[in-house]
Amino acid sequence: MSGRPQVQVIRAEPADLDVLSQVIADAFHRLAPSRWLVADPVARREIFPGYFRLYVEHALTRGVVHTTPDRAGAALWIPVGVRGADPPADYDSRLAAVTSPWASRFRTFDAVLDAHHPPGPPHHHLTLLAVRPDRQGQGTGTALLRRYHEMLDCETGAPAYLEASDRRTRQIYLGHGYADHGAPIGLPDGPLMYPMLRRPKSHISSEPAGRRADMM
Repeated sequence: MSGRPQVQVIRAEPADLDVLSQVIADAFHRLAPSRWLVADPVARREIFPGYFRLYVEHALTRGVVHTTPDRAGAALWIPVGVRGADPPADYDSRLAAVTSPWASRFRTFDAVLDAHHPPGPPHHHLTLLAVRPDRQGQGTGTALLRRYHEMLDCETGAPAYLEASDRRTRQIYLGHGYADHGAPIGLPDGPLMYPMLRRPKSHISSEPAGRRADMM
């Protein structure tokens, strides 16, 4: 036994919107897809909280957001039906407002991921998983993943889908039961991302599934 204290996972509430948006922005700041989206690190710090706020708000409304009592991490899950997932409300106009003058980059990012997102049966999309930089490597991300995986395995029998941001995070997800789901996704003149699928342990199937997810 490592002696590491168990990480408690709780359901986030609307009052957590701003703090969790900032947690995600801080966690993703240095990642390759983030640098591709906004090359200027100062502008990136200004833009990212508002950008990720769109996703946290959407997941609070349409899915599940898990966090910890000290709000050290966040996992955003959206159930996706056979017709795909709806974007956040007024997404195009709100995206332009919070990401200008880099909005075209964000639109391209969405289009590339959506184009590589295979159709499939209902599944759950891990849109974002982030842990505050000073808490990374302490089991927070693992606890957040396991909490939702247990529900998928025991209750819904649905697969989970995500895109890992790099080879390191791909390796982490491989250790949590995910497998590669198609070829890596290349951003234009940018880094590769890795689509991955996890099948529920109690409902093994040969059917594919999909939809966009963990940016980093």
